[in-house]
Amino acid sequence: MINQITQNENVKNQFSNAIRELQIGKLLRRANIIKSCGISAYGIFRFLLLLVFQGKNLFRLLNSKRKDTAVSKNTYYRFLNDTSFNWTKFLLLLSAKVTSALSTLTKPKYVKVLVMDDSVFKHSRSKDVELLARVYDHVEHKYQKGFTMLTLGWSDGYSFVPVGFSLLSSVKKSNRYQEISDKADRRTNGYKARKESLLAKPEAAILLIRRALAAGIKADYVLMDTWFTTEPMLAKILEAGPDVIGMVKQLKQRYSYQGKLYTLPELRRFVRFDNSKNIFGSIVVATKTGISVKIVIVRNRNKKSECLYLLSTDCSLSDSEIVRIYGNRWSIECFFKASKSFLKLGTEFQSRTYDAMVSHTAIVFTRYIILEWIRRKENDEKTYGELFFMFCD
Repeated sequence: MINQITQNENVKNQFSNAIRELQIGKLLRRANIIKSCGISAYGIFRFLLLLVFQGKNLFRLLNSKRKDTAVSKNTYYRFLNDTSFNWTKFLLLLSAKVTSALSTLTKPKYVKVLVMDDSVFKHSRSKDVELLARVYDHVEHKYQKGFTMLTLGWSDGYSFVPVGFSLLSSVKKSNRYQEISDKADRRTNGYKARKESLLAKPEAAILLIRRALAAGIKADYVLMDTWFTTEPMLAKILEAGPDVIGMVKQLKQRYSYQGKLYTLPELRRFVRFDNSKNIFGSIVVATKTGISVKIVIVRNRNKKSECLYLLSTDCSLSDSEIVRIYGNRWSIECFFKASKSFLKLGTEFQSRTYDAMVSHTAIVFTRYIILEWIRRKENDEKTYGELFFMFCD
C-alpha cells in the first residue's frame, strides 16, 4: 500500500533537506548554540523552526493533552533564554552562506543591495518585559509598547535574505518601562545584545552594516528610506564601502550647486522637467561636507501634484537605473508583512526576558531564509537540464 504524503509531511521533508544542505547544525555550533547534556540544541532548534507550520504556538502545544514531543516545556524555555548563545553570529553565518549561493544564480550585471529599515515589535499586553519601551510607530502614527526592530536585509532583485537585526529599546530612560535585569551576566552574548538595544538607531544601523560586510556579504549599494538618508549616515556608510541610494525629505537641509546653497524645492528650477514621464530629471550637487550626490526627481504616484527626491552617491548611474535599484527596497516591506502575518513574529512565544525575544526573532528570520532557499531551488531554471535538452535537439 502506498502511503499518501500530507502537505505537513511534505513541508517537513523540504525543510529537512534544506537544513542538511545549509548545514544548520555546524552553523549553530560555530555560534556557540550548543548544550552540554540532554537533548541537543540542534534538535530543539529544528523543532521550534517547524512549529509554525503546525498551526500552534509553543505554549498551547506543550499544555495540550496531545503532545508531539516528550520533552518538557522547561527544556524549550531554557533554550530560548540561554544568554551564551550568539544568535547574531548564527544569522550572519547563515545569510552569508545563502547570499553567496544565490549570487551565483544571477547574472553579474544585476546589482546586489543591502536594505535598511525598521518595524515596531509590539508587546502591548505587558509592562514586565525586560527593556520594554515606549516607541513610535510610523505606520499608525502613535506610540506603542514594544521594541523597534531594526533590520538589515540583502537582495539581488529576485530574493530577499534578512542579514541581521537589533531589537532596540529607547535611548531615553524616561521612555523605558523596564531596565536590564540584575541577573544578566555581563560576560555573555545576551548582555552584549542588551547593551546594543540602548544604542541610538543610526549607530545600531551602522553596526549592522559593518557586521554584514565583515561577514563577507557583498553588496553594491545600501538602500534606505527618508528617516535614514541623512548626511552623517551617508558619510559613515561610504567609509564602510558601498554607495547609498535613498529617498530624501524636503527639510531645511541645503545642497551646494554652482557655488551656492539651495533647498530641494529650489533645485527644481535648474532641472528641465519632462511632465510626460514619471522621472522628471536629475541634478548633481554636493552636501555641506562635500559629498557629491545625484538627486533624481520623480512623480509621486499617491499625489501627482508633489515630487519625490531620490539621492544616490553613485553619480555615474542613470536616472532610470537609480529608480530601478531603489525599487528593491520594497522587498523588506514584504518581508515584514510575511514575518508578522504568516511566520508568527512577535506572537509565537510567551516570555518576559530579552534573550527569548532575540532567539525567537532569529528563528523567524531563519524560517524566512529557508523558505526563500526552497523557493529559488524549485523555481530557478535548471542549467544542466537545459543543456541536456539543447544537445538532444
